[in-house]
Amino acid sequence: MQIMLHKNILAWVGLSMLFFIPLLSTAQVPTTPLINSHLSGIVVDARTHEPLPGAVVNIKGTTHGVSTDAEGRFVFVTGQKFPYTLIISYIGYKKTEVVATGGHIEIPLEAVQSQLNDVVVVGYGTQKKSDLTGAIASVSGPLLKQPVSAVDQVLKGAVPGVQVTQTSGQPGGGVSIRVRGGSSIQGGNEPLYVIDDFPIYNSPAGPGILTGAPVNPLASINPSDIESVDVLKDASATAIYGSRGANGVVIITTRRGKADRNAISYEESYGVQSLRRKIDLLNARDFAILRNEALFDANPSKGPNQYLSQEQINQLGKGTDWQDAAFRSAPTQNHQLTISGGNPKTRYLLSGNYFDQQGIVSNTGFTRLGVRANVDAQPYEKLKVSANLSVSKSDANVAPSGFITSLLQMPPTATIYEPDGSYTLRNPFENIFANPIATINEQRNKSTTNRLLGTAFAEYSIIDGLNLKVLLGADVNNTSEKNYIPATIYEGIQNKGNAARGTYNAYSWLNENTLTYTRSIGKHAFDVLAGFTQQEFSSDIVRSGAQNFVSDDLTYNSLQSGSTLVRPFSDATSWVLHSYLARINYNYHSRYYLTASIRTDGSSRFGKGNKWGYFPSAAASWRISNERFFEPATKVINDLKLRASFGTTGNLEIGEYQSLATLYSLNYLFGKNIATGFAPSRLANDHLGWEKTWQYNAGLDAAFLRGRLLFTLDGYYKKTTNLLLNVEIPWTSGQTASLQNFGSVLNKGLEVSISSKNFTGAFTWNTDFNISFNHNEVLTIGNGARSYISGNYIIQVGQPLGSFYGTVTDGILQKGEEATKGKYTGNAAPKPGDRLYKDINGDGTFTTAADRTIIGNAQPDFVFGFGNNFSWKGLSLSIFLQGSYGNKILNSNRQSLELFTGQQNAAASALDRWTPANPSQSIPRAKLDPAPVFSDRFIEDGSFLRIRNITLGYTLPRSVIGKISAVNVYLSAQNLLTWTRYTGFDPEVTSGSNVSPGTDAGIYPVARTVSAGVRITL
Repeated sequence: MQIMLHKNILAWVGLSMLFFIPLLSTAQVPTTPLINSHLSGIVVDARTHEPLPGAVVNIKGTTHGVSTDAEGRFVFVTGQKFPYTLIISYIGYKKTEVVATGGHIEIPLEAVQSQLNDVVVVGYGTQKKSDLTGAIASVSGPLLKQPVSAVDQVLKGAVPGVQVTQTSGQPGGGVSIRVRGGSSIQGGNEPLYVIDDFPIYNSPAGPGILTGAPVNPLASINPSDIESVDVLKDASATAIYGSRGANGVVIITTRRGKADRNAISYEESYGVQSLRRKIDLLNARDFAILRNEALFDANPSKGPNQYLSQEQINQLGKGTDWQDAAFRSAPTQNHQLTISGGNPKTRYLLSGNYFDQQGIVSNTGFTRLGVRANVDAQPYEKLKVSANLSVSKSDANVAPSGFITSLLQMPPTATIYEPDGSYTLRNPFENIFANPIATINEQRNKSTTNRLLGTAFAEYSIIDGLNLKVLLGADVNNTSEKNYIPATIYEGIQNKGNAARGTYNAYSWLNENTLTYTRSIGKHAFDVLAGFTQQEFSSDIVRSGAQNFVSDDLTYNSLQSGSTLVRPFSDATSWVLHSYLARINYNYHSRYYLTASIRTDGSSRFGKGNKWGYFPSAAASWRISNERFFEPATKVINDLKLRASFGTTGNLEIGEYQSLATLYSLNYLFGKNIATGFAPSRLANDHLGWEKTWQYNAGLDAAFLRGRLLFTLDGYYKKTTNLLLNVEIPWTSGQTASLQNFGSVLNKGLEVSISSKNFTGAFTWNTDFNISFNHNEVLTIGNGARSYISGNYIIQVGQPLGSFYGTVTDGILQKGEEATKGKYTGNAAPKPGDRLYKDINGDGTFTTAADRTIIGNAQPDFVFGFGNNFSWKGLSLSIFLQGSYGNKILNSNRQSLELFTGQQNAAASALDRWTPANPSQSIPRAKLDPAPVFSDRFIEDGSFLRIRNITLGYTLPRSVIGKISAVNVYLSAQNLLTWTRYTGFDPEVTSGSNVSPGTDAGIYPVARTVSAGVRITL
């Protein structure tokens, strides 16, 4: 298979870079008594060259007309003589006239240059963009075709107001998404995903066996099956989801079959991934010199060459490059087979997908095998039924925790293997950590997930305009995790091998019952929605393990072979959500629009005094361009609309049983025997309630130059109250803290989106640009406190979440300054070459605890996306850029690499360190002191500009492909170029936590990928 794939790539490259083209057709032949001419043709989309079934073709000046068939073809057998004029019309396309002179004719139609008539998916329904009162954005078609492992990754830079940051570059790794900023401190901050009407909160869950970054649950859903992605941002749009709408809603709709258009398509792509950049570290010779200096500084009496002599150092060379040993070029491939079609009564789509992404780190990767079946039918005039089913199996080999950190710190003078061929077990010096190559090659760290996600509904028209819809859905998730650490590597020596297995089973079912009524009376139009929904979730976890194995051969497959059993663990949780909802949309003469909604949610997660929450919203818009007084301006401004909205939403992502008093089990000595008992772990809080978000939004939508230029502007004010915080309580209670509703956080910002059709016709050029500004601020926190510290971060009133809290560097202590500046080093016996720090509190000396301040924050000033799509004849080119500006990153890797202790490797900046011969003002001396001081030295600018995706393609001409409908081939690259000042592996990095975002602590780096692919449609 791999050989064939390589041959395919060579063939594709040799053909140049090919893309989008027409499809062949068949026709119906009308008969006429008198035949003077015979004409065959095909009607296609001018940009994509896909056939347009159902287009009407008339001969001008006659009543003679035909419609194109399922493949866009038509035939005229007529008494008219050539030449004659054809008039072609099709909904959503410009009416076109062409002159027919005989033979076969291909007629391209241009789509109407306006996106205002596009339909977007909203909560429990759809609306035309022109009728929207809320802030809703959609991901455009080209961005949905990116080769990604999970659909949430296509949101990067694609939607204004949405910040997407990678939490791990590992295959199948996750992202952190913030819609209009993060609001919760201890609750969830990710948006709600609604996949074919089934709501899902994308939180990694498993039995807890794996070490390393969790696998993204959304990676089990095949992105190639996605038809559209719509993001609901303001309260007017999200309040219909009530207690789950505070963090925004991402609605994902999968592809459907099309009536009278049967098609079989196959897509194959193959790519190669590589590391974007290596971290610049010391080689063996430079490290040996550094270690000699550090040992001499600690004990000068033993001389300057306590580690190696100068002669030995001269013979070292570069030593072991641990990054080269771990990172590799890795293949990725994707195969998609889709069969779709139907008739006016029934439509279907069946697809199968195989995705395989090997990691740029050895022994890591992600594979997914999935099938999908979507069926829509109308067996009776008043009854519609639909079913959507996705089944997938995914496997992930995960890099163990701490691997990247060990990889960077392992000294280059150490070897991967001992002379006898066994692994070098660990760092040979004082700082103890395992050989990272042994860790990644020998540990088994595997996750397997089987997932079934499906919905089915029946919709019955009771009377004209009044429809009843009943939906049932289920999400079944079975995850198995397995880990084995052999006795032959450092981590497994003490336990003589360590095996663990666990399973996580989760089941969620959904029932929605809604009534909709749509009616137009003269200039008045309205639709009303009312419904009741219920969703229940349950899960269970089982973990078991063993140690002390005679042999490593069976790994985790024979726990009974371990002579020491690890205490097992099991747990089960469940929650229930019942909801009532209602909404009304009204417009008068397509000028004045009103929307009002309310949702009432009852959740089992909250205290018995706060089980129910109420989430109303209201919105209005004025379509000024439809007013008579605006008619003179419509030649330039084709559409102009003002919007305003207000509403409340909630956040129930706090985990289960947080309002209840709970116990935990523990062992204790009872006499000479070990007994098991229970102790309190949490106090009850009957008043535990919702985090509520109040949001105001004002927006403007405008279209210029006959819809060729679209402009959207939104401003918002978003305040979250009743934050869930662990508040300190008296120790006499038996506990140190209690989860309570305290505090508030503000997000306010501005969003701009611009779309333009720069050129139309044979050559097209479309541009999409968006930029978002968000200001985040903590307004209050519990019990009147002004701040609290969490590691290297501080949550402080008046400051944004993600504020770094540390010391401020102030140069390097030089010779003769010990008496005057030595007290600002924090050392009892300061020496020249020590780092100086600022005295923040003004007490005349420096201490780490007392002299800390805010030294930056992880919130960007703005994020943006910029895409351009070009096409000419069969060629197409799309370029998408993504960027962030103003955010800071805590480079924890750099903090450890600039200790210069000689106990581990160091950053290349050590070459400029202070020595008597090189009195540096910025880089300290080498010294045997492993205690790091967190300072602004390790807070770096995380701004970046990246070519997120670039795709060049070509559609082969019909003369080449024969009776095949279309053959498209392409070359694509992801993360091709990145411009940044950040010195780590990649600037697109975060921990995913709202308290401590922007931390790069050994995160698996994002890869650069170049791939080639082909799409064949029959």
